[in-house]
Order: sequence, then C-alpha cells, then structure tokens
Amino acid sequence: MKLMRISNFQGQVVPCVLDETGTARDVSSIVTDFTPETLSPKLLADLANIDLQTLPATPFEENQIAPPVSRPRNIWCIGLNYSDHAAESNLPIPVEPIVFNKASSSFCGPNEPIHHAPTMTKLDWEVELGIVIGKPTLSVTAAEALSHIAGFVVVNDVSERAWQVERGGQWVKGKSFPSFCPTGPWLVTTDEIDDVQDLVAWLEVNGERRQSGNTSNMIFSVAEIVAHLSQFILLEPGDLICTGTPAGVGAGLTPPQWLQPGDVVSLGIDRLGSQRQVVTSFNGRV
Repeated sequence: MKLMRISNFQGQVVPCVLDETGTARDVSSIVTDFTPETLSPKLLADLANIDLQTLPATPFEENQIAPPVSRPRNIWCIGLNYSDHAAESNLPIPVEPIVFNKASSSFCGPNEPIHHAPTMTKLDWEVELGIVIGKPTLSVTAAEALSHIAGFVVVNDVSERAWQVERGGQWVKGKSFPSFCPTGPWLVTTDEIDDVQDLVAWLEVNGERRQSGNTSNMIFSVAEIVAHLSQFILLEPGDLICTGTPAGVGAGLTPPQWLQPGDVVSLGIDRLGSQRQVVTSFNGRV
C-alpha cells in the first residue's frame, strides 16, 4: 500500500491510501490520521483488507501533500552509510553505524520550501531512504528487523554544513532547522518492495543531476540499521530513520556548491515517489 496524508489548508489532514489508479482514497472512516499513536500492524492489515473503490476519492494538488505520517517522536540518522559519500567527505568507512539525530521539528511535507536563514552559508542536500517503524522495537536481530518496519519513504536530509562541522558540536546542530526533513510523498509498505537493498535514488538541483545512487551500495543494510539502533534505543511506531546518502552532496563537489534562495531541489527513489522543494529566504524567527 501507499499511505499519504492530504492537507485541506485549514489545519486538518485527510489520511488516504492510493488505489491502483493512483487515486487517493479517504480512509478517515477507519482511522482519524496516520500518527505514532495509530500506526500499527493491525491498522496496516485492516487497510489492506478494504475495498478502496468503496471509499471517497480525494483530489489533491502537489502543495497539499503532507508527510505520510504525522510528526514522529524521534528522527534517527545514519552517517556516512555509502562508501562513495564517505570517500568524498575524506572520512574512513565506519566500522559500525554512525548514529545522530534530527529534531522532530525539522519534519515537513515533501514539497514544502527549504528555509534559508540569513546566518546560513553552506546549505546542502542529501537524498535518503527513510525507514518508518511500525511497532515497538528493542533488542531485535537483523533477521527480525524487517517485521518491525511499517514502510519506506523518501527523505531529503537537508544540512547546514557550517553549523554541522564548524560549530563545535554533534551533527544535530546542522541537521535540525525547521524544513530540514522533507518526507514523502507516500509511505510504501514493506510488502510492496521486493528488495529494499536495490532501489535507485537520485537528486537534482535546478534540473542538473547531482546524486545518483543505489541502496545496494549501503554499508549497513536496512535490517542491520534497525537491529543496531534497537540495541541502544526503544524505537517507537512512527519513528523515522534516515539511512544515509550516496555521493554527490554539495560539500563533496569541487569547488563546493551550496543552495541559495530560488534554487529548486528535486529528488526521488524508485517506487517511493519524488519530492520538489524551492529554497526560500527566511528571517530565522517564528
């Protein structure tokens, strides 16, 4: 299944499942919203057994697509998980997953603007496969891990490199500004993905291809990542795990290239859909 949420611009969202024609079907008669509190194996099973043609169609435009699950409790990230990205960063291949986090307030829809605040000088892009956890997960093995996943999403792990690298702290500083985690357009359940370790990911800036990668080149697989994190952390339903990015980020180019207001970032992953963001000047205050 493909789960998505559509905004009505009045502070409300409509939970939907895409049918075989790509029509969004309103499932609010079954669940009020896709949230960390409602996401579960039972919900996914109930939705899978519905005749979607009996449910109302919900037309939508690109700018109405909300994240497929509401704001997660936690966003976990894996750094340097592609060997080519580690090489362009001039850093060694990790011997075990490098773990950091993004603030959940960075979470946003797949087509929302990327904020460019006045103090930003090295704003960068990263296409990533995202894992959405489907049930409480603690101390699982890699063999058990996939059964704890609700599905997969596209994520842009937007990064302000000056804050990440030059401000004397852990990477979270450069990863957590509002709008730094566009997610969606859909959550694709695991049964629809034959091999999550063979998906093509791509990203373009102003129509020019910057990243082309395949999840087969991940250093640590999806199952290994979930198992590893679960040794230290109780993963909860709705938690988002960003699994790393292939080569081609702005910091790795010669000379480095940074996003500026007006730039357009487009990205996607096979079978998981695509996103489009416009970099927009932001005064840095709310």
